[in-house]
Amino acid sequence: MDDLDRNIIALLGADARMSLATLARRLKVARSTIQTRLERLETTGVIAGYTLKLGEGARQGRLRASVLLTIEPRAQAGILTRLKSVAEVEKVFTCSGRFDLLLQVAAPNTQVLDQVLDEIGAMTGVRASESLIHLSTKIDRAV
Repeated sequence: MDDLDRNIIALLGADARMSLATLARRLKVARSTIQTRLERLETTGVIAGYTLKLGEGARQGRLRASVLLTIEPRAQAGILTRLKSVAEVEKVFTCSGRFDLLLQVAAPNTQVLDQVLDEIGAMTGVRASESLIHLSTKIDRAV
């Protein structure tokens, strides 16, 4: 990837609906150049897809939490299989340090969140968990 590719990604990260013509105009290159670059970025897997990013209005009424899990050795595959069936679990990351997994969870209220946390904590192979409730978003640079 060169600077042009990074600039294309940055502009699309801010507005994935931006047209080829607008991208070309802003980056001062030919429309065909943008089209070729995008096709290459998609083919090589640098761009996996285009999506929409929900604003605070859509997030209102949803309680979000990060859940840190310490798990038994060799229990990860089974735990991941069970986590896939929990609709409130949005993302799961492996991590280094004293925790093995980091979960991003969203629930409509505290009662549902409490049930989900109990369900996760009771899974076979989970040694310990720690939950961090998200209060507000101060910076969000996720693309």
